[in-house]
Amino acid sequence: MIQNISAALTGMHCASCSTRIEKVVSELVGVESCGVNLAAETVSLRFDSALITVQVISDVIAGLGFGLVLANKNSEKQVHLTIKGMHCASCSTRIEKVVGQLDGVVSCAVNLASEDCHLIIMPTKIRVRTILEVIRGLGFEATPVRDGENAVLKKQEEVRLRLQAMRRRLLPSFGLALMVMFFSMGEMVFTYPAAISSSHAPFVFAFIQFCLTLPVLFLGRHFYIIGIPALLRRVPNMDSLIALGTGAAFVYSTWNLVEIGLGIDALKRAHDLYFESAAMLIALVSVGKYLEARSKANASSAIRQMMKLTPDTATLIQDGRQVAVLVDDIMVGDKLYVKPGARIPVDSVIVGGRSTIDESMLTGESLPVKRGEGEDVYGGTLNRNGVLTVRAVHVGQETMLSRIIKMVQDAQGSKAPIANMADRISLYFVPVVMVIALISGLSWFFIGGMDFSFSLRMFIAVLVIACPCAMGLATPTSIMVGTGRGAQLGVLVKNGEALEMAGKIDVVVFDKTGTLTHGRPTVTDMFLFSGGYTERELLHLIACAESGSEHPLAEAIVNHGKELGLEVTPPTEFVALPGRGIKAVVAGKEVLIGNHACMLEHDVADLDGMIAKQALVLSEQGKTALYLAVDCSFQAVIGVADSMKDEAPPVVRLLTDMGVEVVMLTGDNEKTARAVAYQVGIKKVISEVMPTDKAEEILKLQQNNRRIAMVGDGINDAPALAQADVGIGMGTGIDIAIESADIVLMTGHLLGVVTALSLSRATMVNIKQNLFWAFAYNVIGIPVAAGVLYIFGGPTLNPMLGGAAMALSSVSVVTNALRLRLFKPPLL
Repeated sequence: MIQNISAALTGMHCASCSTRIEKVVSELVGVESCGVNLAAETVSLRFDSALITVQVISDVIAGLGFGLVLANKNSEKQVHLTIKGMHCASCSTRIEKVVGQLDGVVSCAVNLASEDCHLIIMPTKIRVRTILEVIRGLGFEATPVRDGENAVLKKQEEVRLRLQAMRRRLLPSFGLALMVMFFSMGEMVFTYPAAISSSHAPFVFAFIQFCLTLPVLFLGRHFYIIGIPALLRRVPNMDSLIALGTGAAFVYSTWNLVEIGLGIDALKRAHDLYFESAAMLIALVSVGKYLEARSKANASSAIRQMMKLTPDTATLIQDGRQVAVLVDDIMVGDKLYVKPGARIPVDSVIVGGRSTIDESMLTGESLPVKRGEGEDVYGGTLNRNGVLTVRAVHVGQETMLSRIIKMVQDAQGSKAPIANMADRISLYFVPVVMVIALISGLSWFFIGGMDFSFSLRMFIAVLVIACPCAMGLATPTSIMVGTGRGAQLGVLVKNGEALEMAGKIDVVVFDKTGTLTHGRPTVTDMFLFSGGYTERELLHLIACAESGSEHPLAEAIVNHGKELGLEVTPPTEFVALPGRGIKAVVAGKEVLIGNHACMLEHDVADLDGMIAKQALVLSEQGKTALYLAVDCSFQAVIGVADSMKDEAPPVVRLLTDMGVEVVMLTGDNEKTARAVAYQVGIKKVISEVMPTDKAEEILKLQQNNRRIAMVGDGINDAPALAQADVGIGMGTGIDIAIESADIVLMTGHLLGVVTALSLSRATMVNIKQNLFWAFAYNVIGIPVAAGVLYIFGGPTLNPMLGGAAMALSSVSVVTNALRLRLFKPPLL
């Protein structure tokens, strides 16, 4: 059975790590795909569980020196309650005893003084709501407090603590490194006392540097703890380069210290020490790693902001009373009370009250919308000014917000094809750099005739200037920030491939009904051509006939009949004629409603003359002309119009200005379609297309290597959305669109299409900038570090400067990616 899982990875430090995991795991029998995201520190696996287990994959990853962290659904959960009504120790003891004996409660500790209760429970065995009811039955009031078990927020806290630990190490590390550097080079500016002077006391001079360097290396010991084992496993990474470079400098300098102590050419060796290089390299790289980690944490800020939208607790209406419960404990069907200024806890339907709801977190729309009884509201949205009673419809991971977060997380963990080249290079980058460093050092020593000290400096400089991290972070960091920014603007991108392709779109194809139009057609005209029935009688017949159809035009006719007070009853027989119309039996009469082709197929005569002329007039006005026949006798032409969205013309202009051709795809006849297209400003129209043929029309447009984006509501154009290079689903058909589209617009506003394409282009430009910088830095930096400029009379590169440049290269890439957080959508 094929399984798809996403999990966290620990121990990765550079692109060499991520590409090594991908290569090894992808080659395992049973693994179909393995995608590692360095920036998000996650892995996406697709494998056949009949051939390989997760444990085997985890063991293989562990063998490479990394960790696979899987979510444990049966794990314990900490719960914090505040309890009111306790008066003495017997109260707290009684609660502890009764609650502690419940099945699924691992431990229960009640603090009388602080009125707190700390629980460890098994969520699969007991719900927090059950515990609250038990405590209430004992005569006390318990209120849940934030449980802190949210995975994203938990990871955020881990990142905060990691950054805090890094910062604590940085200050003493950098301070000591500066002291080593100033002491080692101070004699160039100052005259040292004889007791510490390199000329009078060379051993003391060297020993002070040794003592100052040791704690710096200890504070940066993780470079050695991670880098050396990786090298021994023959999977070197960036830490291996730092460990080798600084280790070589320190060992060489320490050997010179020993020789100075033995009196072997002490004065010369006192000026041939590299303690300051080792210390400063560790300090500078640590600074770079800290800045990089902090920037990476900011890259996923959009996810964290969305996670904070869901309230921790909700007010449950139970037996006429209002009870505070954890949002995690809400079940489908629960009635909830929502006060003004509070957030809706879960996706619900309003059963009482009216209010305005701020849905900006979901749709990107800043204006609040009015909601009343019978209408849907979504978890995380803000109730502005009314009191609402709602009934829970979707809870937990099924809420719209949870699904959006999951989609954004999946997108941030995915890869764009543009990253493939960087990944391939990263796999071999570190071993190649080590070979170049060795060749450089040996060449200068044996061929260039330079002394060992100079050759060692070249060797160290090449090792420490190389930076695989910049290449590994160039693409995923931009995707993380870009997709996060898109979510804030109401544009959900499913994966990196869709994000990249959207930036290359040549043609945007709009479905007409529900996309360019509001999707709410109304009956505007009715022209009778027979005296057998009155207008009201015909409206009654067609309203009853169309009540069996789900088509928007049918809905318009049914609604029109109800507005006129007609009694609409289901037809006794009903047949849908795809792409043509419907045939039904109402009150013993055969009712046929559809287009011109529908009438011809059923041998309805006399459609020329005034009938054809009237239908043509309606079509030229952009209205859909429906033909009506009763018992094979033609009766009327009905005009139905769907109003155009106000933003459609300016959106088409914006797309045209971006160099994108705009096409309208519709099932309407050519006259109607062209009339609508003219109103919007679309020049190319593909009309009279049946729903089943839309995908074929997209395929035709894709010829000549044209990249097509299809925009629809996902209801009857899912095949076309799937066939297009990028399928863009409008928010009006959100559930279906999420399944069939590559990009989902959370509202029906057409400007989202321009926002999606503009954001994709901006993200791709950002990625290309990052890749250029990452490659250019290494292509230029490594030869300079190897001494190419020195051959032609230029300077050599001090290893300390190489280390600083390496540290800043990763920081610059991540910082550049963070600029996408400032992306502004185009305005109409």
